[in-house]
Amino acid sequence: MNWEFIFTYLPLYQKAAWLTVKIGSAGVVLAIVIGLLCAAVQYYKIPILKRIAAVYIELSRNTPLLVQLFFIYYGLPKIGIKTDAQMCGIAGLAFLGGSYMAEAFRSGLEAVEPIQTESAVSLGMNRYQTMRYVILPQAISISVPAFMANVIFLLKETSVFSAISLMDLMFTAKDLIGLYYKTTESLFLLVVFYLLILLPVSLIGSVIERRLRYAGFGS
Repeated sequence: MNWEFIFTYLPLYQKAAWLTVKIGSAGVVLAIVIGLLCAAVQYYKIPILKRIAAVYIELSRNTPLLVQLFFIYYGLPKIGIKTDAQMCGIAGLAFLGGSYMAEAFRSGLEAVEPIQTESAVSLGMNRYQTMRYVILPQAISISVPAFMANVIFLLKETSVFSAISLMDLMFTAKDLIGLYYKTTESLFLLVVFYLLILLPVSLIGSVIERRLRYAGFGS
């Protein structure tokens, strides 16, 4: 292990890690928004929108992120829609993640017993109040494990961004291996920085899940 090489190129990995976190976070936030909208459309069975959401979910979940990135980065400019590499990465992550988030939220919503809604209506609550005060608190607690798994999955999927020339962690590692043939050191730094990004997310998810269970929402 060449520690001099590791310390020399540590700042380069730090810069790449920041880019990975920035793009990954933006993609995850947009994926959550898309997932909530699709889950709500499916839960309330809005006729036309439900079909559109179902097609989107199947298309997104059954095509690789790499193919989606190539379509956005190389295909859309052919019809006049141009994006830079960072926007392409965010859009691709949001497109893929939205479908997974939608299924996680939908499963949480459908796991709430219908009698909960009926009880809320009998108490005089409208649809908005029922969703906010009765259904969502229970659905969120049920969805937390799948939600956190999706967040970790999406952050790991940023490793394919190197295919569109984004200077993320994977691109940096591959570049250094190609230039200096320091495979062990480059991959060691790659693993360390992915752990630094993903391990806190995993621990936070575990804490949130435990707190929701102790609050009486989980099983």
